[in-house]
Amino acid sequence: MTTATFAAPRPWLAPLNPPLRHWRGKRVWLIGASSGIGLATAEALIAQGARVIVSARSASALDAFVQRHANAGQATAQSWPLDVTDADEVAEVARAILAEGPLDMVLYCAGHYRALRATAFDLAEMKRHLDINYTGALHVLDAVLPSLLAQGHGHISLISSVAGFRGLPQSLAYGPTKAALTNLAETLYLDLSPLGLGVSVVHPGFVKTPLTAQNEFNMPALVSPEQAAQAMLDAWADGAFDIHYPKRFTRWMKLLRQLPYRLYFPVVRRFTGL
Repeated sequence: MTTATFAAPRPWLAPLNPPLRHWRGKRVWLIGASSGIGLATAEALIAQGARVIVSARSASALDAFVQRHANAGQATAQSWPLDVTDADEVAEVARAILAEGPLDMVLYCAGHYRALRATAFDLAEMKRHLDINYTGALHVLDAVLPSLLAQGHGHISLISSVAGFRGLPQSLAYGPTKAALTNLAETLYLDLSPLGLGVSVVHPGFVKTPLTAQNEFNMPALVSPEQAAQAMLDAWADGAFDIHYPKRFTRWMKLLRQLPYRLYFPVVRRFTGL
């Protein structure tokens, strides 16, 4: 008779976050959910049974979402319009949401993008990207972190971009803000994971949204917002920290990130023609 032996656990293969596989009854606050990835993710979470709270500047788009999911008076969807650049407004909305119960996830997907190059430097546009893409996330964190720390569970997810991996043409204003979000998420993870909180950062490639509609170049491996949302739900279920999609594109972008500058700059110029 033989005795079965089992390999010792390998902690480096364990999920970096508590896997999120069951959404029924979970309260999720999505900031930047009037269109694109945010709206598609809200729809996907509602379908999984989550109680979804959507915020953005467009009250009409948020109200339309709530009306689509009105369910015999049950509050499966709520809308709280806000401007992420207004710290007081963010704090007020967060207090109202938290007064109704704890949050299981906060997803920051508010974003602004306009193609910009140094030859047409626009300080106002640079600051607008910073205010919405990065400082807005800080306003949300300031409003929700005390509650999440007190409850000892929950998940924070920030939508960055592959544009934050390294400098890219036409991304003078957008790329640095997304690089800042990635670094912020990494540091949040180091601080919050030992305390029981989950943190993830999302690096989408090209997704068909109102933001990317302004691009006048071919966008390789373009995916729909619904595909993006499903990729995120799949990654959260696996307990991932770094969520990137579509992998047939993002893996190449990760490889480019490893190149020395002497190779990186000519490769980017060759493939973008800029």
